[in-house]
Amino acid sequence: MALLLGIDIGTSGAKTLLIDTRGRVVASASAEYPCLAPRPAWSEQEPRHWVDAARKTVRAVMRRAAGGRVLAVGLSGQMHGAVFLDAAGDVLRPAILWNDQRTAAECDEITRLAGGRRRLLRMVANPALTGFTAPKILWVRRHEPRLWDRTVKVLLPKDYLRYRLTGEFATDASDASGTLLLDVRRRAWCRPLLSRLQIDPDLMPRCYESPEVTGVLSAAGARLLGLEPGIPVVAGGGDNAAGAVGNGVVRRGVVSASLGTSGVVFAHADAMETDPEGRVHTFCTAVPGKWHVMGVVLAAGGSLQWYRNVLCEAQAAEARRRRVDPYDLITADAAAAPVGSHGLYFLPYLTGERTPHADPNARGCWVGLSNMHRRGELARSVMEGITYAMRDSLEIIRGMGVPVKEIRATGGGARSAFWRQMQADVYGQAVCTINAAEGPAYGAALLAGVGAGVWADVPEASDAVVRVGAATRPDRRRAAAYNRRYPQFQALYRSLRDDFARMAVLELDAHGA
Repeated sequence: MALLLGIDIGTSGAKTLLIDTRGRVVASASAEYPCLAPRPAWSEQEPRHWVDAARKTVRAVMRRAAGGRVLAVGLSGQMHGAVFLDAAGDVLRPAILWNDQRTAAECDEITRLAGGRRRLLRMVANPALTGFTAPKILWVRRHEPRLWDRTVKVLLPKDYLRYRLTGEFATDASDASGTLLLDVRRRAWCRPLLSRLQIDPDLMPRCYESPEVTGVLSAAGARLLGLEPGIPVVAGGGDNAAGAVGNGVVRRGVVSASLGTSGVVFAHADAMETDPEGRVHTFCTAVPGKWHVMGVVLAAGGSLQWYRNVLCEAQAAEARRRRVDPYDLITADAAAAPVGSHGLYFLPYLTGERTPHADPNARGCWVGLSNMHRRGELARSVMEGITYAMRDSLEIIRGMGVPVKEIRATGGGARSAFWRQMQADVYGQAVCTINAAEGPAYGAALLAGVGAGVWADVPEASDAVVRVGAATRPDRRRAAAYNRRYPQFQALYRSLRDDFARMAVLELDAHGA
Protein backbone atom coordinates (compact mmCIF):
# COMPACT_ATOMS: atom_id res chain seq x y z
CA MET A 1 0.00 0.00 0.00
CA ALA A 2 1.32 3.45 -0.95
CA LEU A 3 1.42 5.83 2.01
CA LEU A 4 2.12 9.48 2.80
CA LEU A 5 3.69 10.66 6.04
CA GLY A 6 2.96 13.98 7.77
CA ILE A 7 4.94 15.14 10.82
CA ASP A 8 3.90 18.20 12.85
CA ILE A 9 6.29 19.70 15.41
CA GLY A 10 3.83 21.43 17.73
CA THR A 11 4.41 23.49 20.84
CA SER A 12 3.41 20.85 23.38
CA GLY A 13 4.22 17.77 21.30
CA ALA A 14 4.72 16.17 17.92
CA LYS A 15 2.04 14.39 15.92
CA THR A 16 2.66 12.03 13.04
CA LEU A 17 0.01 10.82 10.59
CA LEU A 18 0.17 8.12 7.99
CA ILE A 19 -2.46 8.38 5.25
CA ASP A 20 -3.17 6.43 2.08
CA THR A 21 -3.47 7.99 -1.37
CA ARG A 22 -7.21 8.54 -0.85
CA GLY A 23 -6.51 10.67 2.19
CA ARG A 24 -7.70 8.09 4.72
CA VAL A 25 -5.81 8.01 8.02
CA VAL A 26 -4.01 4.69 8.42
CA ALA A 27 -2.31 5.44 11.74
CA SER A 28 -1.45 8.33 14.02
CA ALA A 29 0.79 8.83 17.03
CA SER A 30 1.71 11.70 19.33
CA ALA A 31 4.52 12.38 21.78
CA GLU A 32 4.74 15.24 24.26
CA TYR A 33 7.79 17.28 25.26
CA PRO A 34 8.33 20.10 27.76
CA CYS A 35 8.54 23.84 27.35
CA LEU A 36 11.11 25.79 29.32
CA ALA A 37 10.46 29.14 31.02
CA PRO A 38 13.85 30.27 32.41
CA ARG A 39 12.48 33.77 33.11
CA PRO A 40 9.03 35.39 33.19
CA ALA A 41 7.55 35.71 29.67
CA TRP A 42 10.34 33.59 28.15
CA SER A 43 9.56 30.37 26.29
CA GLU A 44 12.16 27.91 25.02
CA GLN A 45 12.45 24.30 23.91
CA GLU A 46 15.21 21.78 23.28
CA PRO A 47 15.27 20.88 19.55
CA ARG A 48 16.52 17.37 20.38
CA HIS A 49 13.12 16.71 21.91
CA TRP A 50 11.47 17.39 18.53
CA VAL A 51 13.76 14.90 16.84
CA ASP A 52 13.18 12.28 19.51
CA ALA A 53 9.40 12.77 19.29
CA ALA A 54 9.51 12.43 15.50
CA ARG A 55 11.51 9.22 15.84
CA LYS A 56 9.04 7.73 18.33
CA THR A 57 5.89 8.71 16.45
CA VAL A 58 7.09 7.70 12.98
CA ARG A 59 8.19 4.32 14.24
CA ALA A 60 4.87 3.93 16.05
CA VAL A 61 2.74 4.60 12.95
CA MET A 62 4.91 2.42 10.74
CA ARG A 63 4.40 -0.52 13.10
CA ARG A 64 0.67 -0.22 12.36
CA ALA A 65 1.11 0.16 8.61
CA ALA A 66 1.48 -3.55 7.83
CA GLY A 67 4.37 -3.13 5.42
CA GLY A 68 3.11 -0.14 3.47
CA ARG A 69 5.52 1.91 1.34
CA VAL A 70 6.02 5.61 2.13
CA LEU A 71 6.02 7.72 -1.03
CA ALA A 72 6.95 11.06 0.55
CA VAL A 73 7.22 12.93 3.84
CA GLY A 74 5.67 16.32 4.63
CA LEU A 75 6.63 18.57 7.54
CA SER A 76 4.70 21.14 9.54
CA GLY A 77 5.42 22.93 12.77
CA GLN A 78 5.04 25.78 15.19
CA MET A 79 6.06 29.02 13.48
CA HIS A 80 8.54 31.77 14.38
CA GLY A 81 10.88 29.73 16.60
CA ALA A 82 14.63 30.26 16.20
CA VAL A 83 17.15 27.40 16.20
CA PHE A 84 20.79 28.54 16.13
CA LEU A 85 23.32 26.13 14.59
CA ASP A 86 27.12 26.21 14.47
CA ALA A 87 29.38 25.14 11.59
CA ALA A 88 29.09 21.48 12.61
CA GLY A 89 25.29 21.68 12.54
CA ASP A 90 25.06 21.45 16.33
CA VAL A 91 22.41 23.37 18.29
CA LEU A 92 23.97 26.26 20.21
CA ARG A 93 21.15 27.04 22.67
CA PRO A 94 17.53 26.09 23.33
CA ALA A 95 15.18 27.33 20.61
CA ILE A 96 13.32 30.54 21.38
CA LEU A 97 9.61 29.95 20.67
CA TRP A 98 6.75 31.87 19.08
CA ASN A 99 5.17 32.81 22.42
CA ASP A 100 8.38 34.24 23.91
CA GLN A 101 8.00 37.92 24.81
CA ARG A 102 11.57 39.05 25.56
CA THR A 103 12.19 41.03 22.35
CA ALA A 104 10.18 44.25 22.67
CA ALA A 105 13.36 46.38 22.42
CA GLU A 106 14.50 44.48 19.34
CA CYS A 107 11.11 45.03 17.68
CA ASP A 108 11.52 48.77 18.20
CA GLU A 109 15.04 48.55 16.75
CA ILE A 110 13.84 46.69 13.65
CA THR A 111 11.12 49.27 13.05
CA ARG A 112 13.63 52.08 13.38
CA LEU A 113 16.24 50.46 11.13
CA ALA A 114 13.60 49.70 8.49
CA GLY A 115 12.71 53.39 8.33
CA GLY A 116 9.46 53.26 10.30
CA ARG A 117 6.42 51.04 10.67
CA ARG A 118 4.86 51.87 7.29
CA ARG A 119 8.08 51.23 5.41
CA LEU A 120 8.51 47.92 7.23
CA LEU A 121 4.96 46.93 6.22
CA ARG A 122 5.83 47.72 2.59
CA MET A 123 8.96 45.58 2.81
CA VAL A 124 7.66 42.45 4.55
CA ALA A 125 3.86 43.04 4.85
CA ASN A 126 3.91 42.78 8.66
CA PRO A 127 4.97 44.84 11.68
CA ALA A 128 7.73 43.78 14.07
CA LEU A 129 6.18 41.60 16.77
CA THR A 130 7.86 39.87 19.69
CA GLY A 131 6.77 36.44 18.47
CA PHE A 132 8.55 36.70 15.11
CA THR A 133 11.97 35.27 14.34
CA ALA A 134 13.93 38.38 13.34
CA PRO A 135 13.72 40.02 16.79
CA LYS A 136 15.00 36.78 18.33
CA ILE A 137 18.03 36.91 16.05
CA LEU A 138 18.79 40.47 17.14
CA TRP A 139 18.29 39.53 20.80
CA VAL A 140 20.81 36.69 20.62
CA ARG A 141 23.27 38.90 18.76
CA ARG A 142 22.98 41.56 21.48
CA HIS A 143 22.79 39.44 24.62
CA GLU A 144 24.78 36.32 23.67
CA PRO A 145 27.52 37.66 21.41
CA ARG A 146 29.89 34.70 21.82
CA LEU A 147 27.17 32.31 20.80
CA TRP A 148 26.21 34.59 17.92
CA ASP A 149 29.78 34.59 16.62
CA ARG A 150 29.52 30.79 16.23
CA THR A 151 26.12 30.87 14.48
CA VAL A 152 26.15 29.89 10.80
CA LYS A 153 22.46 29.00 10.29
CA VAL A 154 19.11 29.97 11.80
CA LEU A 155 16.27 27.52 11.24
CA LEU A 156 12.58 27.30 12.08
CA PRO A 157 11.46 24.32 14.21
CA LYS A 158 10.21 21.99 11.47
CA ASP A 159 13.23 22.90 9.34
CA TYR A 160 15.63 21.74 12.03
CA LEU A 161 13.93 18.35 11.81
CA ARG A 162 14.29 18.54 8.02
CA TYR A 163 18.02 19.17 8.44
CA ARG A 164 18.34 16.12 10.68
CA LEU A 165 16.43 13.98 8.18
CA THR A 166 17.97 15.18 4.91
CA GLY A 167 21.06 17.26 5.67
CA GLU A 168 19.44 20.15 3.73
CA PHE A 169 18.91 23.72 4.95
CA ALA A 170 15.48 24.57 3.56
CA THR A 171 12.17 26.14 4.50
CA ASP A 172 8.91 27.06 2.77
CA ALA A 173 7.34 30.41 1.96
CA SER A 174 4.49 30.12 4.48
CA ASP A 175 6.77 29.46 7.46
CA ALA A 176 9.39 31.94 6.23
CA SER A 177 6.70 34.64 6.13
CA GLY A 178 6.62 34.54 9.93
CA THR A 179 10.30 35.36 10.31
CA LEU A 180 9.72 39.04 9.36
CA LEU A 181 12.57 38.61 6.89
CA LEU A 182 10.63 37.46 3.81
CA ASP A 183 9.42 39.71 1.02
CA VAL A 184 5.92 38.24 1.17
CA ARG A 185 4.87 39.67 -2.19
CA ARG A 186 7.87 38.23 -4.03
CA ARG A 187 8.12 35.09 -1.84
CA ALA A 188 11.88 35.51 -1.36
CA TRP A 189 14.16 36.71 1.43
CA CYS A 190 14.03 40.49 1.75
CA ARG A 191 17.61 41.46 1.10
CA PRO A 192 17.10 45.21 1.74
CA LEU A 193 15.81 44.48 5.25
CA LEU A 194 18.48 41.87 5.91
CA SER A 195 21.05 44.49 4.94
CA ARG A 196 19.56 47.13 7.23
CA LEU A 197 19.55 44.66 10.11
CA GLN A 198 23.10 43.48 9.25
CA ILE A 199 21.96 39.86 9.00
CA ASP A 200 23.95 37.78 6.52
CA PRO A 201 21.51 36.25 3.98
CA ASP A 202 23.53 33.02 4.14
CA LEU A 203 22.23 32.51 7.67
CA MET A 204 18.80 31.79 6.19
CA PRO A 205 17.85 28.50 4.50
CA ARG A 206 16.73 28.20 0.88
CA CYS A 207 13.02 28.98 0.47
CA TYR A 208 10.65 26.68 -1.48
CA GLU A 209 6.93 26.44 -2.20
CA SER A 210 5.14 24.06 0.17
CA PRO A 211 4.67 21.01 -2.13
CA GLU A 212 8.17 21.18 -3.62
CA VAL A 213 10.68 18.47 -2.80
CA THR A 214 13.53 19.87 -0.69
CA GLY A 215 15.64 16.72 -0.39
CA VAL A 216 15.45 13.03 0.41
CA LEU A 217 15.93 11.00 3.56
CA SER A 218 19.65 10.58 4.13
CA ALA A 219 21.08 7.35 5.48
CA ALA A 220 21.18 8.90 8.95
CA GLY A 221 17.64 10.29 8.63
CA ALA A 222 16.32 6.95 7.42
CA ARG A 223 17.92 5.14 10.36
CA LEU A 224 16.42 7.66 12.74
CA LEU A 225 12.87 7.08 11.49
CA GLY A 226 13.18 3.43 10.59
CA LEU A 227 12.49 4.09 6.89
CA GLU A 228 14.32 3.53 3.63
CA PRO A 229 16.77 6.22 2.48
CA GLY A 230 15.91 8.25 -0.59
CA ILE A 231 12.26 9.02 0.28
CA PRO A 232 11.43 12.60 -0.86
CA VAL A 233 10.77 15.23 1.82
CA VAL A 234 8.64 18.18 0.68
CA ALA A 235 8.88 21.72 2.02
CA GLY A 236 5.62 21.52 3.99
CA GLY A 237 4.28 24.54 5.82
CA GLY A 238 3.89 26.47 9.01
CA ASP A 239 1.28 24.89 11.25
CA ASN A 240 -1.55 27.21 10.23
CA ALA A 241 -0.83 27.03 6.51
CA ALA A 242 -0.55 23.24 6.61
CA GLY A 243 -3.69 23.04 8.74
CA ALA A 244 -5.54 25.13 6.15
CA VAL A 245 -4.74 22.53 3.48
CA GLY A 246 -6.18 19.82 5.70
CA ASN A 247 -9.23 21.99 6.43
CA GLY A 248 -9.89 22.84 2.77
CA VAL A 249 -9.18 26.56 3.20
CA VAL A 250 -7.56 26.83 -0.22
CA ARG A 251 -9.97 29.16 -2.03
CA ARG A 252 -11.16 32.75 -1.66
CA GLY A 253 -14.15 33.15 0.66
CA VAL A 254 -13.38 30.20 2.93
CA VAL A 255 -12.19 31.03 6.46
CA SER A 256 -11.20 28.78 9.34
CA ALA A 257 -11.60 29.64 13.01
CA SER A 258 -9.27 27.33 14.90
CA LEU A 259 -9.38 27.09 18.68
CA GLY A 260 -6.34 25.27 20.00
CA THR A 261 -3.72 26.50 22.49
CA SER A 262 -3.74 29.65 20.40
CA GLY A 263 -6.73 30.82 18.38
CA VAL A 264 -6.36 31.51 14.68
CA VAL A 265 -8.71 33.10 12.16
CA PHE A 266 -7.32 32.20 8.74
CA ALA A 267 -8.63 33.51 5.40
CA HIS A 268 -7.32 32.42 1.99
CA ALA A 269 -6.48 35.22 -0.46
CA ASP A 270 -5.75 34.92 -4.19
CA ALA A 271 -4.04 38.32 -4.17
CA MET A 272 -1.89 39.81 -1.44
CA GLU A 273 -4.13 41.74 0.97
CA THR A 274 -2.68 43.78 3.84
CA ASP A 275 -4.14 45.69 6.76
CA PRO A 276 -2.67 49.23 6.67
CA GLU A 277 -2.35 49.11 10.46
CA GLY A 278 -0.67 45.70 10.49
CA ARG A 279 -3.15 44.26 12.99
CA VAL A 280 -3.40 40.92 11.17
CA HIS A 281 -0.68 38.96 9.42
CA THR A 282 -0.37 38.65 5.67
CA PHE A 283 1.67 35.57 4.84
CA CYS A 284 2.28 33.29 1.88
CA THR A 285 0.06 30.25 2.09
CA ALA A 286 0.78 26.61 1.23
CA VAL A 287 -0.90 26.99 -2.18
CA PRO A 288 1.92 28.15 -4.48
CA GLY A 289 1.50 31.75 -5.58
CA LYS A 290 -1.30 32.48 -3.05
CA TRP A 291 -1.51 34.21 0.32
CA HIS A 292 -3.51 34.22 3.52
CA VAL A 293 -4.60 36.77 6.08
CA MET A 294 -4.44 35.60 9.67
CA GLY A 295 -5.30 36.88 13.12
CA VAL A 296 -3.87 35.18 16.21
CA VAL A 297 -5.12 35.01 19.81
CA LEU A 298 -2.08 33.83 21.76
CA ALA A 299 -3.93 32.17 24.66
CA ALA A 300 -7.28 30.95 23.32
CA GLY A 301 -7.67 27.34 24.39
CA GLY A 302 -4.64 28.08 26.56
CA SER A 303 -6.84 30.33 28.71
CA LEU A 304 -9.40 27.58 29.22
CA GLN A 305 -6.58 25.15 29.98
CA TRP A 306 -5.25 27.58 32.60
CA TYR A 307 -8.73 27.82 34.13
CA ARG A 308 -8.97 24.03 34.25
CA ASN A 309 -5.53 23.54 35.77
CA VAL A 310 -5.70 26.31 38.37
CA LEU A 311 -9.35 26.60 39.43
CA CYS A 312 -11.02 23.28 38.65
CA GLU A 313 -9.38 20.79 40.98
CA ALA A 314 -12.75 19.52 42.24
CA GLN A 315 -14.08 19.11 38.70
CA ALA A 316 -10.91 17.31 37.64
CA ALA A 317 -11.36 14.85 40.50
CA GLU A 318 -15.01 14.36 39.57
CA ALA A 319 -14.04 13.81 35.94
CA ARG A 320 -11.54 11.14 36.96
CA ARG A 321 -14.16 9.44 39.09
CA ARG A 322 -16.70 9.47 36.25
CA ARG A 323 -14.06 8.77 33.58
CA VAL A 324 -15.01 11.76 31.48
CA ASP A 325 -13.10 14.71 30.09
CA PRO A 326 -12.93 17.56 32.65
CA TYR A 327 -13.66 19.99 29.83
CA ASP A 328 -17.09 18.35 29.50
CA LEU A 329 -17.89 19.32 33.10
CA ILE A 330 -16.51 22.83 32.62
CA THR A 331 -18.63 23.27 29.49
CA ALA A 332 -21.73 22.02 31.32
CA ASP A 333 -21.11 24.68 33.98
CA ALA A 334 -20.72 27.35 31.31
CA ALA A 335 -23.88 26.25 29.49
CA ALA A 336 -25.91 26.67 32.68
CA ALA A 337 -24.81 30.32 33.03
CA PRO A 338 -26.56 33.13 31.11
CA VAL A 339 -25.29 34.91 28.00
CA GLY A 340 -22.92 37.64 29.17
CA SER A 341 -22.10 35.81 32.44
CA HIS A 342 -24.03 38.36 34.52
CA GLY A 343 -21.77 41.20 33.41
CA LEU A 344 -18.47 39.36 33.92
CA TYR A 345 -15.80 39.83 31.23
CA PHE A 346 -12.57 37.89 30.81
CA LEU A 347 -9.60 39.23 28.83
CA PRO A 348 -7.66 36.19 27.53
CA TYR A 349 -4.27 37.89 27.35
CA LEU A 350 -2.38 35.50 29.63
CA THR A 351 0.77 35.61 27.50
CA GLY A 352 0.38 39.06 25.96
CA GLU A 353 -1.63 39.43 22.77
CA ARG A 354 -0.98 39.38 19.04
CA THR A 355 -4.18 40.44 17.22
CA PRO A 356 -5.26 43.19 17.24
CA HIS A 357 -3.18 44.76 20.01
CA ALA A 358 0.39 43.52 19.32
CA ASP A 359 1.06 44.07 23.01
CA PRO A 360 3.44 41.74 24.89
CA ASN A 361 2.52 43.52 28.14
CA ALA A 362 -1.20 42.72 27.94
CA ARG A 363 -2.38 40.39 30.69
CA GLY A 364 -5.44 38.31 31.40
CA CYS A 365 -8.04 39.47 33.88
CA TRP A 366 -11.65 39.26 34.96
CA VAL A 367 -13.51 42.56 35.01
CA GLY A 368 -16.88 42.94 36.69
CA LEU A 369 -16.42 40.20 39.29
CA SER A 370 -18.87 40.33 42.19
CA ASN A 371 -20.02 38.06 45.00
CA MET A 372 -22.97 36.93 42.89
CA HIS A 373 -20.75 35.16 40.40
CA ARG A 374 -20.41 31.41 40.62
CA ARG A 375 -18.33 28.78 38.88
CA GLY A 376 -20.59 28.70 35.83
CA GLU A 377 -20.20 32.41 35.14
CA LEU A 378 -16.42 32.13 35.55
CA ALA A 379 -16.27 29.30 33.03
CA ARG A 380 -18.63 30.94 30.55
CA SER A 381 -16.87 34.30 30.76
CA VAL A 382 -13.55 32.63 29.87
CA MET A 383 -15.11 31.02 26.80
CA GLU A 384 -16.88 34.25 25.85
CA GLY A 385 -13.68 36.29 26.22
CA ILE A 386 -11.78 33.90 23.97
CA THR A 387 -14.54 34.03 21.36
CA TYR A 388 -14.74 37.84 21.47
CA ALA A 389 -10.98 37.92 20.88
CA MET A 390 -11.43 35.65 17.86
CA ARG A 391 -14.09 38.03 16.56
CA ASP A 392 -11.54 40.87 16.76
CA SER A 393 -9.57 39.15 13.99
CA LEU A 394 -12.66 38.31 11.98
CA GLU A 395 -13.85 41.93 12.03
CA ILE A 396 -10.50 43.20 10.75
CA ILE A 397 -10.49 40.64 7.93
CA ARG A 398 -14.03 41.60 6.95
CA GLY A 399 -13.04 45.27 7.06
CA MET A 400 -10.18 44.61 4.62
CA GLY A 401 -12.71 43.46 2.02
CA VAL A 402 -11.63 39.80 2.23
CA PRO A 403 -14.84 37.83 1.69
CA VAL A 404 -16.04 35.60 4.54
CA LYS A 405 -18.56 33.33 2.83
CA GLU A 406 -17.99 30.26 4.98
CA ILE A 407 -16.45 29.82 8.44
CA ARG A 408 -15.08 26.39 9.29
CA ALA A 409 -14.67 25.68 13.00
CA THR A 410 -11.56 23.61 13.67
CA GLY A 411 -9.30 22.66 16.57
CA GLY A 412 -10.38 21.53 20.00
CA GLY A 413 -13.11 24.16 20.20
CA ALA A 414 -14.84 22.64 17.18
CA ARG A 415 -15.51 19.40 19.07
CA SER A 416 -17.82 21.16 21.55
CA ALA A 417 -21.35 21.75 20.25
CA PHE A 418 -21.78 24.42 22.93
CA TRP A 419 -18.66 26.30 21.84
CA ARG A 420 -19.59 26.00 18.16
CA GLN A 421 -22.93 27.60 18.97
CA MET A 422 -21.21 30.35 20.97
CA GLN A 423 -18.91 31.03 18.03
CA ALA A 424 -21.86 31.29 15.62
CA ASP A 425 -23.64 33.64 18.04
CA VAL A 426 -20.60 35.86 18.65
CA TYR A 427 -19.49 35.94 15.00
CA GLY A 428 -23.05 36.49 13.79
CA GLN A 429 -22.52 33.89 11.07
CA ALA A 430 -22.96 30.15 10.68
CA VAL A 431 -19.95 27.95 11.39
CA CYS A 432 -19.41 24.56 9.75
CA THR A 433 -17.57 21.46 10.80
CA ILE A 434 -15.49 19.33 8.45
CA ASN A 435 -14.69 15.65 8.28
CA ALA A 436 -10.94 16.19 8.79
CA ALA A 437 -9.90 16.89 12.36
CA GLU A 438 -6.28 15.83 12.35
CA GLY A 439 -4.70 19.28 12.15
CA PRO A 440 -1.43 20.37 10.52
CA ALA A 441 0.03 16.85 10.26
CA TYR A 442 -2.80 15.94 7.89
CA GLY A 443 -2.11 18.96 5.69
CA ALA A 444 1.59 18.09 5.70
CA ALA A 445 0.76 14.58 4.48
CA LEU A 446 -1.42 16.01 1.69
CA LEU A 447 1.43 18.32 0.65
CA ALA A 448 3.67 15.27 0.54
CA GLY A 449 1.13 13.68 -1.81
CA VAL A 450 1.28 16.65 -4.16
CA GLY A 451 5.06 16.51 -4.12
CA ALA A 452 4.92 12.79 -4.93
CA GLY A 453 2.48 13.34 -7.83
CA VAL A 454 -0.55 11.71 -6.17
CA TRP A 455 -2.49 14.94 -6.78
CA ALA A 456 -1.77 17.59 -9.40
CA ASP A 457 -1.87 20.54 -7.01
CA VAL A 458 -2.82 21.58 -3.49
CA PRO A 459 -6.50 22.48 -4.17
CA GLU A 460 -7.00 19.12 -5.89
CA ALA A 461 -5.56 17.30 -2.88
CA SER A 462 -7.72 19.26 -0.47
CA ASP A 463 -10.88 18.81 -2.55
CA ALA A 464 -10.27 15.07 -2.76
CA VAL A 465 -10.41 14.52 0.98
CA VAL A 466 -12.22 17.37 2.78
CA ARG A 467 -16.00 17.25 3.27
CA VAL A 468 -18.00 20.04 4.90
CA GLY A 469 -20.43 18.95 7.62
CA ALA A 470 -23.47 20.50 9.23
CA ALA A 471 -23.66 24.23 9.87
CA THR A 472 -24.37 25.72 13.30
CA ARG A 473 -26.39 28.87 12.75
CA PRO A 474 -26.53 31.84 15.13
CA ASP A 475 -29.47 32.18 17.48
CA ARG A 476 -30.95 35.59 16.76
CA ARG A 477 -31.55 36.55 20.40
CA ARG A 478 -28.16 35.42 21.70
CA ALA A 479 -26.36 36.98 18.72
CA ALA A 480 -28.04 40.32 19.47
CA ALA A 481 -27.02 40.06 23.13
CA TYR A 482 -23.41 39.38 22.23
CA ASN A 483 -23.45 42.21 19.70
CA ARG A 484 -24.42 44.61 22.48
CA ARG A 485 -21.66 43.33 24.78
CA TYR A 486 -18.82 43.06 22.27
CA PRO A 487 -17.97 46.82 22.19
CA GLN A 488 -17.55 46.75 25.97
CA PHE A 489 -15.09 43.87 25.64
CA GLN A 490 -13.09 45.93 23.13
CA ALA A 491 -13.14 48.98 25.39
CA LEU A 492 -11.66 47.13 28.37
CA TYR A 493 -8.26 46.63 26.75
CA ARG A 494 -8.08 50.29 25.76
CA SER A 495 -8.85 51.27 29.35
CA LEU A 496 -6.20 48.94 30.79
CA ARG A 497 -3.43 49.29 28.18
CA ASP A 498 -1.39 51.87 30.11
CA ASP A 499 -1.85 49.93 33.35
CA PHE A 500 -0.51 46.79 31.66
CA ALA A 501 2.61 48.73 30.60
CA ARG A 502 3.18 50.07 34.12
CA MET A 503 2.67 46.61 35.59
CA ALA A 504 5.30 45.22 33.20
CA VAL A 505 7.86 47.74 34.46
CA LEU A 506 7.11 46.78 38.04
CA GLU A 507 7.47 43.09 37.14
CA LEU A 508 10.88 43.71 35.59
CA ASP A 509 11.97 45.73 38.62
CA ALA A 510 10.85 42.95 40.95
CA HIS A 511 12.73 40.34 38.91
CA GLY A 512 15.86 42.46 38.94
CA ALA A 513 15.58 42.87 42.70
